[in-house]
Amino acid sequence: MRHSDTVKKLGRTKQHRTAMLRNMVAQLFTYERIRTTRPKAMEVRRYAERMIGFAKKNTIGARREVAKFIGDRTLIKKLFDVIGPRFTDRPGGYTRVLKLGPRDGDGAEMAIIELVIREERHKEKAAKTAAAKEKGAKKAKKAAKPEKKTTEKTGEAK
Repeated sequence: MRHSDTVKKLGRTKQHRTAMLRNMVAQLFTYERIRTTRPKAMEVRRYAERMIGFAKKNTIGARREVAKFIGDRTLIKKLFDVIGPRFTDRPGGYTRVLKLGPRDGDGAEMAIIELVIREERHKEKAAKTAAAKEKGAKKAKKAAKPEKKTTEKTGEAK
């Protein structure tokens, strides 16, 4: 029986498994989307969600907790300055796992794990909101300007 055995061993020793998961989480934050096997993706999701939760807190203690797991300082900076603020109004579910089907060589189930709000989508969304605000400002200016009066016979402006 597997009572309170929450760790998926993935056929590896503890040291190999932790190193692999650290690297995969780092790659996920670097590229915001990675392709791997489905069991690995599900394990990476657990750690990635936790790291993003720490990034949302943005305290020194949270940075230290993340630094224990991810060693790269530039990546920690990106996580706290870029990725964390994207999810401030989201209560959870920061990653998405998409099933791809079996791999050709050995038939392993493949999946893509990605951040729900990726950088290019975040930029597109920001651009759309800026365009909508600009459009609203143009409408307000247009409504404020008085229209030119035209004569009935010629249709020319006075």
